Amino acid sequence: MKKSVLISNKINKFDKKIEVSSDKSISIRCVLMASQAIGDSKIYNLLESEDVISTISAIKSLGVKIVKQKKYYQIYGKGLNNFSAKNNLVINANNSGTLSRLILGILIRFEKNIIITGDQSLKKRDFQRVIKPLSYFGAKIISKNKKLPLKIKGTRFVKPIEFFEEKGSAQIKSSIMLAALNTPGVTKIKCIKSRDHTEKLFKYLKIPIDIKSNKKFDKIKVKGLSQYNSFNYKVPGDISSSAFFIVLTLLSKNSKIIIKNVNVNKTRTGIIQILNRMNARIKIKNKKIYKGEEIGDIFIKSAKNLKSIKCQKHFNSKAIDEFLLIFLVCAKSKGVSHFNDISELRHKESDRLKIAANLLKKIGIKVYEKKNSLKIYGNPNLKITKNIKISNFMKDHRVFMMSCIAALTLGGKWKIDDYESIKTSFPNFLIILKKLGAKINYEKKN
Repeated sequence: MKKSVLISNKINKFDKKIEVSSDKSISIRCVLMASQAIGDSKIYNLLESEDVISTISAIKSLGVKIVKQKKYYQIYGKGLNNFSAKNNLVINANNSGTLSRLILGILIRFEKNIIITGDQSLKKRDFQRVIKPLSYFGAKIISKNKKLPLKIKGTRFVKPIEFFEEKGSAQIKSSIMLAALNTPGVTKIKCIKSRDHTEKLFKYLKIPIDIKSNKKFDKIKVKGLSQYNSFNYKVPGDISSSAFFIVLTLLSKNSKIIIKNVNVNKTRTGIIQILNRMNARIKIKNKKIYKGEEIGDIFIKSAKNLKSIKCQKHFNSKAIDEFLLIFLVCAKSKGVSHFNDISELRHKESDRLKIAANLLKKIGIKVYEKKNSLKIYGNPNLKITKNIKISNFMKDHRVFMMSCIAALTLGGKWKIDDYESIKTSFPNFLIILKKLGAKINYEKKN
């Protein structure tokens, strides 16, 4: 049974404090790292989304015991490469690009064939970006079209590598770092800056890692075959999930919100920096450091006189998952906004650059879309009175949620397909919207 969401009323003003779902990136990394630690790890506040549940299932299939307790998940690690699984085990990552790419790194020394597959959306995504560096380590990876399904067979004769990661992808970087754990010697990575949760976890776990940074690049060295101990971790709120409520508040009238206990890691807060340059007044208060990560409360008020932006390239990796929402704000801003070097958006769960351009056109916004850029002609007086249907977006959870925010702030009558897509990253999304006063109905269809 498929469900569509029906929204035909703007949200009324609100003044609330909320908490959003736990950080997905950190949740997945905690499960993968705990599976290779020595001893029993406890992960509190683990996000129970489809991507994270797929990660737990994958690790269990590799012979690692994981037990859900009342307040935490207990993961019984036995050290690096201490997996057990039958030959040709199939691991289904479903829709998770993070799981499917990072798990390849931890299998680099496992000497049985493991098949990684996923849903129809994930099977369309590029895996050459991780196949190439992992093959340099010595692993044998077979894929007919450089996409899923693929087969990996590790080797006991892994060797350290030097690699230049030029896409600004945290998934590529993290996959290499996880492979480096199982490799004798020192692996060296030069990479365009991207989210650094893996580096912070390595430091917290006292894994030998050296990082040197300049404005454009990070240079990372990881010394392999260093066993590390089990750990306890409480996962903070997700900035990507918070972003939907940030933009909902900005584009609503006379509203304000406080989002509590959010991970405000500087490699993830590009959306706040960008929106503040567009005349938003978003503040982060009550900051504290938790095991290397910065946590804080985000304060947002409705915005007036939003202006366009020529987005600088160095923000791209800091806001890669939030660009759909940023584009929506640009649609309601005065002037022409420019975004360049954003072709990475075409390699997400869907071609988000194309989908964003089509959606903006559908609501009456002039855009110019090129292979690697987008130009948006904003209209501060934008109001929608017609019927809008959003479908055929590869069940991309972020497209679905962004469309809900558009419906609640711009008006019109919206029908948005594939409600189930939110289970990927943010199962409580619609529940929180309703607590803020959103009127949401559902249509079921076979």
